[in-house]
Amino acid sequence: MIREEDMDSFTVKTKARNEFIDVTQEVERVVEKSGVGEGMCYLYVPHTTAGLTINEGADPSVARDIRNHLDHLVPAEKRYLHTEGNADSHIKSTLVGVHTVIPISGGKMALGTWQSIFFCEFDGPRSRKVLVQILSAGR
Repeated sequence: MIREEDMDSFTVKTKARNEFIDVTQEVERVVEKSGVGEGMCYLYVPHTTAGLTINEGADPSVARDIRNHLDHLVPAEKRYLHTEGNADSHIKSTLVGVHTVIPISGGKMALGTWQSIFFCEFDGPRSRKVLVQILSAGR
């Protein structure tokens, strides 16, 4: 059984209700520290109003466009059955997802040229946790 204390983690402090934060460098540090040459990097956020996604990091307008379109699809001010004021945040988390897996090759994440890993905040500002599990291919 994998326990949380057997994983690496880092904290993300968000400053806005809806925010995409590039966490690629933090994940790269964990992968490098692991010493794994070939394997997988599994990322997970244990939150119901946050998420993770991989997309273009070179142009910040891409993340803004995604965030803005999610706001259009799932507006905060709509009437929802969940009355705590963050129902839209739960829906956005479901749409984006709370985990991702990245192959490790040659001791580095096999991200594409323009790809970055984003922590997606939908109910901030808050202090959030990202769990990282590195799995070796055993070669």
